[in-house]
Amino acid sequence: MESFIFQGIIPLFKAMTEDGFLAVCSEAKGLVTLKHSTTPFLKVEPFLPGHYEVLDLKPNGKVASVEMVKYHHCRDEPLHALYDNVEKLFPGFEIETVKNNLRILFNNAVKKRLMTDRRIACLLSGGLDSSLVAATLLKQLKEAQVQYTLQTFAIGMEDSPDLLAARKVANHIGSEHHEVLFNSEEGIQALDEVIFSLETYDITTVRASVGMYLISKYIRKNTDSVVIFSGEGSDELTQGYIYFHKAPSPEKAEEESERLLKELYLFDVLRADRTTAAHGLELRVPFLDHRFSSYYLSLPPEMRIPKNGIEKHLLREAFEDSNLIPKEILWRPKEAFSDGITSVKNSWFKILQEYVEHQVDDTMMANAAQKFPFNTPKTKEGYYYRQIFERHYPGRADWLTHYWMPKWINATDPSARTLTHYKSAAKA
Repeated sequence: MESFIFQGIIPLFKAMTEDGFLAVCSEAKGLVTLKHSTTPFLKVEPFLPGHYEVLDLKPNGKVASVEMVKYHHCRDEPLHALYDNVEKLFPGFEIETVKNNLRILFNNAVKKRLMTDRRIACLLSGGLDSSLVAATLLKQLKEAQVQYTLQTFAIGMEDSPDLLAARKVANHIGSEHHEVLFNSEEGIQALDEVIFSLETYDITTVRASVGMYLISKYIRKNTDSVVIFSGEGSDELTQGYIYFHKAPSPEKAEEESERLLKELYLFDVLRADRTTAAHGLELRVPFLDHRFSSYYLSLPPEMRIPKNGIEKHLLREAFEDSNLIPKEILWRPKEAFSDGITSVKNSWFKILQEYVEHQVDDTMMANAAQKFPFNTPKTKEGYYYRQIFERHYPGRADWLTHYWMPKWINATDPSARTLTHYKSAAKA
């Protein structure tokens, strides 16, 4: 008898004992706690996205792997595209044609995710991606004659640029807007819970997850919204990270974009899924819609690179005349979520590093390679996160294959605020 495991939207883990018993779970913590009489330490590993595994299921309940098959690539147009009711796209790569097609596909990506009997809401950082999602979502809910006002949620400390920008968008689109304020102490106190929920120790993922974890906690405690829309996936798909300005060629930028999409399950999608699911919320991400993403990746590489010093230029240009969001937000420079929740003068990563400085000493760092031979932390912040991770998931460091870091630059920290391009844009 044969059986199959398919990898879906939520990151998936599997565990198999040496004598052939299998367990599968969407969260690794559900497998780590399993006990088996013959195997005290289960090997738990991520199940790769876009794959399925064929297993031979024995009468005694044991299984043997037959083959692992890759069935999907981010470039592949989904087969259901032949049968769905999306407005017919126009052929060719003329700029107006492409912009029109992008609007059609994005609108459809939001619309098809409205199916639910629970209240829908949207995370709103005031950046391009979440603002486009929120504005399109509100428009779609009105057309569907939903009998409630869209709730939008922003989080940050005082003087956070995200809070100010999100407020402008909410006023423009007319959502019921909620602002969640937190301080450095609350953020630091959440680190243990965040890393336990994330099941990773990646530095930038942990930083960015604190705000998302706290806002998800607020939504669950104070509202009846359960289905949450968000802008995840756009930076990877549309080359939104600031370091794409340094790409040596459009082709290299294209390669990097596809690499980031393949690794979403390790970083941004992991963050978004785990921090919301930890509080019983269901996340929906229109930018990762198969039709929208496969079309965007089919465009010529030179159309997708930053232009005139602005990342995601094509996406911004596509909505230039839509009046969905304020122009100043449409052309707002990239601000990483973990940075935008605090002021430029006192960034979140600096707050964390100052705290960790008193938690990890130089002797601990000197022995880091001996204590953590795999993915050895190079900074005290990295060491601190790794300690927390090992306390919850001892010996599971190989779940993270590598740390997230910008490419093509000599970066020593993943924060966008440490990059020259950001600093020059902030002064402008």
